[in-house]
Amino acid sequence: GEGPKPDIGELAAIRFNSFAGENKIDDVFATPEPYYTRVGSGGLIKGVEEVLPKMRVGDRWILTIPGNLAFGAKGRPASAGKPRIPANCEIIFEVEMVGLPGKEPELIELIGDA
Repeated sequence: GEGPKPDIGELAAIRFNSFAGENKIDDVFATPEPYYTRVGSGGLIKGVEEVLPKMRVGDRWILTIPGNLAFGAKGRPASAGKPRIPANCEIIFEVEMVGLPGKEPELIELIGDA
């Protein structure tokens, strides 16, 4: 992408999907709205958190995240519509940096945050 990179603590709009082997974990590409996260907040798995500050708006990357930077030795139990993730499971994470609401002039004008 040619857009700006996010700063730590900045709100970022991303789209992503993720897989543990053949099991789909999430698919935000299939939703009408992007996922909003604060860069560096720890809201996503560590391997993704480390990469977001390096992405520019418009970038779409496929990441192979080793288990120790994903769900670690504990894995994750199955939950509503989400598969169980085994211990130290590698995660494939496709992520697109859609926007940075704090750096988009049209949004700043719209919400009056000047």
